[in-house]
Amino acid sequence: MKSHFLSRLLLASLVSVVSAHAMAAATADDATDMVKKGVSFIKANGGEKGHAEISNKEGQFRKDDLYLVVYGLDGTVRAHGANQKMVGKNLIELKDIDGKPFVKERVELAKAKGTFWQDYKFTNPVTKKIEPKSMYCEKLDDAVVCGGIYK
Repeated sequence: MKSHFLSRLLLASLVSVVSAHAMAAATADDATDMVKKGVSFIKANGGEKGHAEISNKEGQFRKDDLYLVVYGLDGTVRAHGANQKMVGKNLIELKDIDGKPFVKERVELAKAKGTFWQDYKFTNPVTKKIEPKSMYCEKLDDAVVCGGIYK
């Protein structure tokens, strides 16, 4: 009887954890809204303050598996909501697991379209696994501000 109760309790706990993780996944609307807020914040406060806030893991531009990243149009990271160590690095030649040069493509799309969605594969900061990702981006002067969802 006791082991049956413990088994049910364990199962209920696992279901709660799985459900909480599923609810933590950002939507396309979440990504679009956050990018627009990030662009507005940079416009209102300037690049230095905007990039610092976007790179702050405890800041307003980080929620569950959603964060913002800002690239200069040369491929240099200006802000990164999941990994501050990337700031200042030029990643123009970075490729995903399938060999797709996603930073170069992102910069080219920003120059050509201004606003776009881009698909590639990247490590999810919540699951720590490489997953398909769709990134919503908006060009802002000589940079591109992006936020993505994992599929």
